[in-house]
Amino acid sequence: MTAKDTQGKCLCGAVRFEMAFPSKWVAHCHCSLCQRAHGAAFVTWVGVEESQVSIEDPEGQLCWFASSAPASRGFCRRCGSSLFFRSSRWPGELHITRANFTGPLDREPQAHAFYDSHVDWFLVQDELPKMPQPN
Repeated sequence: MTAKDTQGKCLCGAVRFEMAFPSKWVAHCHCSLCQRAHGAAFVTWVGVEESQVSIEDPEGQLCWFASSAPASRGFCRRCGSSLFFRSSRWPGELHITRANFTGPLDREPQAHAFYDSHVDWFLVQDELPKMPQPN
């Protein structure tokens, strides 16, 4: 790996990544697919140009699952960590789970996306914009 601005890894460390700044955005996603894929009320994603990320996977543990027609999710087949999201809806962009970064980021979360499908068992109490599913 080359020296980048920040880095991260899966739970077991088999899949590692480095990312050059700047990120494009950071947001909490409340869509039902993220909820089910992560077993959580929402997932915080970091959006970046794919060309700014280098992935190290020497054992071939990174697996991609087609979660919908235009999108796939990358995870470690050894430990199950969800790491990445990519979609033809946002060509050239890679979304990386905020929780898997081990280094600092250049921005904090900016919004709640797909908020119209948020769960009723978690109360969001911040002042970030709450955006519905885009058309």
